[in-house]
Amino acid sequence: MKEKKEFIEIGQIVNTHGLKGEVKVDPWCNSPEFMCQFKKVYLKDGTVLEITKSRVQKNCVLVKIKGVDSIEQADTMRKTVLYINRNDVSLDEGEYFIQDIIGCEIHDVDSNEFYGTVTDVLETGANDVYEIKKDGKIYLVPVIDDVIISTDIDSGIIKIRPMKGLFDDED
Repeated sequence: MKEKKEFIEIGQIVNTHGLKGEVKVDPWCNSPEFMCQFKKVYLKDGTVLEITKSRVQKNCVLVKIKGVDSIEQADTMRKTVLYINRNDVSLDEGEYFIQDIIGCEIHDVDSNEFYGTVTDVLETGANDVYEIKKDGKIYLVPVIDDVIISTDIDSGIIKIRPMKGLFDDED
């Protein structure tokens, strides 16, 4: 059984905004709107930050944190990574946290052949791509319905039906 982290990175404070303590956050999630649903976020040490207001501005989120009331206070938070508690989120079926995908084993759905382990998830726009590593080689697997047959995060196994040529190593 694959261990899941309780706290998940959701973004990083990249700048201040205005004079009253708002911060600008670069969201590390599907959309800035997703981040706006949270009324509390966490620091790495578990400290809870209460969010009193948040809104999307371009591709960032402007956040007002309770107790941060000046540009000077906000400036000290620059480069701070923010976390959410996975229990505060309900994902739709077929949606997963990227950190839960990383480390999963990739197996052939028909032969159970082991193709490697997911080392990264690349967000390309059209569809995500799993970066798979085996024996020092890297393979790229498109996350599309024709290829990804099943994902079992709890067991850490993703079953695929590879496209022709995906794992052919002939040089």
